[in-house]
Amino acid sequence: MDISLIALAVLGLTSGLLIGCVGIGGVILVPALVFAGGIPIQRAIPAALIAYIVAGIVATAIFARNKSIHWGMTAWLCAAAAPAAFVGAWAVTRADPRLLEIAIGIVTLLSGVNALRRGARAEAAGRVVPPPLLVAIGAATGFASAVTGTGGPLVLMPILTALHLPVLTAIGLSQAIQVPIAVVGTLGNYLYGELDWRLGLVLAVTLTLGTWQGARLAHALPRDLLRHAVAGLLVAVGAVILGNLARHMPG
Repeated sequence: MDISLIALAVLGLTSGLLIGCVGIGGVILVPALVFAGGIPIQRAIPAALIAYIVAGIVATAIFARNKSIHWGMTAWLCAAAAPAAFVGAWAVTRADPRLLEIAIGIVTLLSGVNALRRGARAEAAGRVVPPPLLVAIGAATGFASAVTGTGGPLVLMPILTALHLPVLTAIGLSQAIQVPIAVVGTLGNYLYGELDWRLGLVLAVTLTLGTWQGARLAHALPRDLLRHAVAGLLVAVGAVILGNLARHMPG
C-alpha cells in the first residue's frame, strides 16, 4: 500500500464516524486514497466497496435495534440497487465518471441548501415513498455509488432529504442500502476490475469501528441538531465535489 497504516486508520475512522452519524462520509474515502495516498482509483474504489460491506451491516444493525429502519422501503431500494451496482462496477473500468460526479455534486449541494432553508419543516413524520419511486431511486443510487465508490449514502441522502423523510429514517435507509451495493459491487469488481484485499480489509476494520460509534451518536443527538448537521454537510460536500471538479477541468 502507498499510504501508511496510521493514516489509513485515521481516514477509515473519520469516514466511518461520519457515515454512521449523518449517513455521509464515504465521499472523503476514495479521494483521500487517490490524492493523498497515491493509490490508483481503480484500486481505491473496489477497496472502499469491500469496507462498506461490514460497516453497512454494523450500522444497519444499530439503526434496526433503535427502530430507525423502515424495512418496507428498504426492501424496494435494495432490490433495485443490487443489479444496478453490478452494472456500475462494470462501468467503472470503462467510463469517465466526471459527468456523474458533477450531477452528484449539484444534487448534494442543492438538497442541503433546500433542507437548511426549510428548517424544522424539512421532516414529514410517517412519510412513506411509493414503491415505483423507490425502485427508480434504488437503481440510480446503486449505479452511481458503484461507479464513484461512495457506497450509497452520498447519493441517497440528498434524495431522501428532498422527499422530506425524517432524518433518522433517511440515515437508516442509507445505511441499509450500503450492504447490497457493496456486496454486488465487490462481486463485479472481482470479475471485471482489480481487488486489493489487504487495503479493503484494513479499511473495513477502521471504517466499521468509526461507523459503530457514529451510529450510536446519531441516536443520542437532538433531532434538530442532527438534521442541521446533515444539511450543512450536504452543502459542504457538494461544494467540495464541484470545486474539485472545476479545478481539474481542462483549459
